[in-house]
Amino acid sequence: MEPNLVSYSPILHRPPLRWPNGARLALWVVPNIEHYEYLPKFVRTRDPWPRSPHPDILGYTQRDYGNRVGLWRLFDLTDALDIRCTVSLNMAVLEHFPEILGAMEQRGWEYMSHGIYNTRYHWNFSPDEERAAMEESKEIHQRLTGRRLRGWFSPAITNTLHTFDLAAECGYDYTADLYHDDQPFPLNVKTGRLISMPYSVDINDVILHRRGQEAEDFARQIRDYFDTVYAEGAEQGRVMCIALHPYWVGQPHRIRAFRRAMEYILSHPGVWLTTAGEITDWFNQHHLPLIESHLAAREAANG
Repeated sequence: MEPNLVSYSPILHRPPLRWPNGARLALWVVPNIEHYEYLPKFVRTRDPWPRSPHPDILGYTQRDYGNRVGLWRLFDLTDALDIRCTVSLNMAVLEHFPEILGAMEQRGWEYMSHGIYNTRYHWNFSPDEERAAMEESKEIHQRLTGRRLRGWFSPAITNTLHTFDLAAECGYDYTADLYHDDQPFPLNVKTGRLISMPYSVDINDVILHRRGQEAEDFARQIRDYFDTVYAEGAEQGRVMCIALHPYWVGQPHRIRAFRRAMEYILSHPGVWLTTAGEITDWFNQHHLPLIESHLAAREAANG
């Protein structure tokens, strides 16, 4: 990452961030709705299916469970708790699975691009190849929803040295590719404007799964994380992201633990349950000018 991509500012030294209606916390819930190619089109720096020669039936079908079953179980939960999600979306899902598109549209969910397929890593992409994937994502979204695509999150977290400048150039408003802060923050890009939206690789079900942890561990970490940032949010507003993968959290033995954790969070006042786009709009309108003045003053003071 370019050392000057993100200006340094300790969070407690910044102007206080205030959310709508005095909320302490902006909470966005992010299902990663993905599609993995049965026979990946190309393999560069890493094999998407390293377990066996292609096709990897085990790996493919485990993930396919999410789109066939787990996601629909998650829909039931989010309906019951009135949670509107921001989807980290492989854009090919919209073309392969119209039933999923219809279900998300019915619920008014928001989408950010997670690339075209989760088996097409961007490592070693040329700028032209990466730009093409960003533009294709926008085209698919516009054609099938009639709306502008606002968020970018590289597939399988495979961003390049060019990702952020390209995302701004392509007209994206925010990126979820960085994990460096508890608040949105402006990035120093060559053209346009791009906001870093706090995403989580800690409060993230599949990362915990890779560490050998299970649903009750995930639920406990959600509650502990929430208790900390909720208390801190009384002085300095925070963002909490809960990242989900329907093929994991949507399993019958896991969904109930996640529901209990969400019920705990939503029992508290001062939680703004929202989307990445709404966070971006509020931040840009109400707080970005304060941050820009703060950063300019720091730069002047440091010579």
